[in-house]
Amino acid sequence: MPAPLSDRTIALIKATVPALDQHGLAITRRMYELMFRNPAIAELFNQSHQDAAGAQPKALAGAVLAYARHIDNLAPMAGAVERIAQKHVALNILPEHYPHVATALLAAIGDVLGDAASDEILAAWGEAYWFLAELLIGREAAIYRDLAAAPGGWNGWRDFAVEEVVEESSVIRSFTLVPADGGTVVRHCPGQYLGFAFDLPGTGKQRRNYSISCAPNDRAYRISVKREKMGRISNWLHDHAVPGTILRVAAPAGDFFLDPASTAPVALVSGGVGLTPMVSMLETIVAASPERPTFWVHGALNGRVHAMREHVRALEARAPGVSTATFYAEPAEEDRPGIDYDREGLVTAAFLHAHVPADTVFHVCGPKPFMRAVIGGLAGLGVPEERLRFEFFGPADEHPAAVFQTETA
Repeated sequence: MPAPLSDRTIALIKATVPALDQHGLAITRRMYELMFRNPAIAELFNQSHQDAAGAQPKALAGAVLAYARHIDNLAPMAGAVERIAQKHVALNILPEHYPHVATALLAAIGDVLGDAASDEILAAWGEAYWFLAELLIGREAAIYRDLAAAPGGWNGWRDFAVEEVVEESSVIRSFTLVPADGGTVVRHCPGQYLGFAFDLPGTGKQRRNYSISCAPNDRAYRISVKREKMGRISNWLHDHAVPGTILRVAAPAGDFFLDPASTAPVALVSGGVGLTPMVSMLETIVAASPERPTFWVHGALNGRVHAMREHVRALEARAPGVSTATFYAEPAEEDRPGIDYDREGLVTAAFLHAHVPADTVFHVCGPKPFMRAVIGGLAGLGVPEERLRFEFFGPADEHPAAVFQTETA
């Protein structure tokens, strides 16, 4: 654990909250501008989040403001620290990367706040940054150690070969990946994801995370990827990844996964390609505890884009505890109600709340509007935070956990 922050540092950080509230986005935009002058640092970030709308700078501005507001009581941020550490491990973030962020952040504060960024203020923010950085570095080191020590585990990037490609729908393909070295793989927790490093002609170096869509095993992973309209990596995978293609892969990571020790009823709720971690969970439940009360609820636009429909039905047929409900927002002409889908419209929190036992644990993944509606709706109906679990790959300013957060002055 890093040394506690001094009382003087805490007071100075709290005093900067009004300035951060007003100028936080300008500071983080400047910080990224400075960091990305170094190509080795720029490649660590998902550049699709550095868009004209400033999604990633907004997310970081919110995180910095939250850190400043809670600097005297960081317990509420423990979950965020774990999420960040897991994301960093999937992207192979190392201790030597942290000084680059510190330098850019402090320079950005000075550039934006000018004379208001006194030497004392900058020193306080330097101390506060390194306090958090050391927490993350320590946690990440523990995760790396555990992964390296696990059977089939590794650190850094490992070559995997595409073994099989399956077209799951008009927009989603599954890729089964096996180690190029012929070895085994570490068993993931159902719901976790893999990190990938790409270096593509015309695109350059990029990093991405994709959820694992199969149950844990010793031999292979499967990812199921949606072709996104502007997705440089997803389009490349759909157009060029074939059996034999080599991909560079980091070991499984993520804090969103099925609790193997729990016997509580579970609802697996997904929208679109958000079904990928849910399939991993469902396969696990069917194999290990088929009697466990499990409610699979999935929303898709229509049958043309609905992936893994028959696979899920086959799993349901094998497990007496599993029941399913499928929603199509805009059924296609050939979609048959009661056969291809169960309900027309959107998955709602009210439907979920009415169809599960009171002690159900919800696992949710899907597009941002879907996540906000389901998580926010369930919270509004009184479902406590500890029974709402979700995976989210977007910038943190749109994270569904915001429904539980209360702004403090």
